[in-house]
Amino acid sequence: MSEGRSALKAVIENVERVVVGKREEIELSLTALLARGHVLLEDVPGVGKTMMVKAIARSVGAEFNRIQFTPDLLPSDVTGVSIFNQKSLEFEFRPGPIMGNIILADEINRTSPKTQSALLEALEENHVTVDGKTRALQDLFFVMATQNPVEYSGTYPLPEAQLDRFLLKLKMGYPSYEEELEILNRTAKHHPIDDLQAVLALEDIYLMHKEVHHVHVEDTIQQYILSVVTETRTHRDIHLGVSPRGTIALMKAAQAYAYVKERDYVIPDDVKYLAPFVLSHRLLLRSDIQMTEKSGETIIKEILQTLRVPLSKKEAVR
Repeated sequence: MSEGRSALKAVIENVERVVVGKREEIELSLTALLARGHVLLEDVPGVGKTMMVKAIARSVGAEFNRIQFTPDLLPSDVTGVSIFNQKSLEFEFRPGPIMGNIILADEINRTSPKTQSALLEALEENHVTVDGKTRALQDLFFVMATQNPVEYSGTYPLPEAQLDRFLLKLKMGYPSYEEELEILNRTAKHHPIDDLQAVLALEDIYLMHKEVHHVHVEDTIQQYILSVVTETRTHRDIHLGVSPRGTIALMKAAQAYAYVKERDYVIPDDVKYLAPFVLSHRLLLRSDIQMTEKSGETIIKEILQTLRVPLSKKEAVR
């Protein structure tokens, strides 16, 4: 497990050559990758969302495909289409960009709900159905979708069913003055993404997937996860709470994050830290609450403050 962790550290440092001052976002993105989940990046244009996805793909030597979502994009433009070959007199499947390892679904909320729904099966089942035939996706299939804030013109809000398929929802944020100055220095002559090389192979990622499954989660921490989720189902400001899929997602994310932090066990602080990223986008707030400045992330943090944090046996021994 130590070899995997050192390789993971090399990936983080490699991505930081391109993405300045976003180590937390890089670590969380790799957490989703190791947990076999997907990431939704929401922020204003130009803060480095696309560049971070490209840098991660290059760092792990993965096949990278980009889907630019536009209002006229069709579901077949995502999944692929069968075309009749007049020579062989048979239909041949032409795979769409979803048939890759790391997929950048760029500005996913600028396309129609019909095309957005084309991703649902892929995100959850790891396969797509085209012309009645199910086609498996790659063993490493990782989607990082970017979206602009919903108040921007020309955007379609993602339905709750699709939001629930993303393990984490992240925001990039503007860089600090010093970080932006460093960005200017690094891109003065050429962009550092052009020189980025892979620091590990896909086989290393497959091994890490197996090791993450062996990260230990104590009974008390499982109960803590369930307590957080249960509170979302009875909270006065929430119309629809977190589903069992969200409960499982929080535990898997905690296992992967512990691995990123070079531990073979989960501690309560992992759950407390990850809960806003994993659960907030899975909530459906009451209509009157949606009109206020209160957000799902704010409510999750309120819930965490009201719950007693269990003492991990591993931490108690220390």
